[in-house]
Amino acid sequence: MKIATWNVNSAKARLPLITDWLRAASPDVVLFQEIKCETAAFPRAAFEELGYHVEAVGQKAYNGVALLSKTPAEDVLTRLPGEPEDEQARYVEATVAGVRIASLYLPNGNPIPGEKFAYKLRWMDRLNAHARDLLAQEIPFVLGGDYNVIPEPRDVFSPAAFAGDALFQPETRAKFRALVNLGLTEAYRALHDDDRAYTFWDYQAGSWPRDLGLRIDHFLLSPQAADRLAGCTIDRGPRGGEKASDHTPVVLELRDA
Repeated sequence: MKIATWNVNSAKARLPLITDWLRAASPDVVLFQEIKCETAAFPRAAFEELGYHVEAVGQKAYNGVALLSKTPAEDVLTRLPGEPEDEQARYVEATVAGVRIASLYLPNGNPIPGEKFAYKLRWMDRLNAHARDLLAQEIPFVLGGDYNVIPEPRDVFSPAAFAGDALFQPETRAKFRALVNLGLTEAYRALHDDDRAYTFWDYQAGSWPRDLGLRIDHFLLSPQAADRLAGCTIDRGPRGGEKASDHTPVVLELRDA
């Protein structure tokens, strides 16, 4: 099973780039973040024409996630549990071919201090609690998406430049480690020990041509999914395309059970 995650930074604005990539890469499941449209406005027909079943959770102009799969998704969850009053479209989870898969868009948290950072930390606590519930079921599951977390200094072009950023705060990184330490596997780092392995490059200051990036898009796997881990790669190609997102896809491969 090939699963891709990609913060597309507007599904409608990037549609030709996205569909071209899907035709070439042909993932079995693709997780989008920042679709930036209401659910009804998501361009599902374009993806259905490529053979995908579509589960989208959107809101007007901001956030939004989607899960596309070549086989139908089952038992769809459209909100991260734990804060019923939270109406931001940041989470969708479903079972595809026996694997529980989530597309998540973790809050950015800037500026700090403030309510946005407090919301980020609460959201991470909710994700931790939900991951515990999933682990108790002893099933293969994958939590993929834009975590807005820089796990280590080597995952950013300049740690000093991000010392005051919510993505690199000690509290943020500690909560990410706590999530991993539940018994999850961070797929990319399980297979690669390289530096400058980035998934995001800002539009400003020539970040892309100068390779001034961050690694903030991750896959976390349950033990049952990690047993099947066959590959995890960053496809930098789409970031260099016309009208590109500021993120690029990360592709996970799981062996058959």
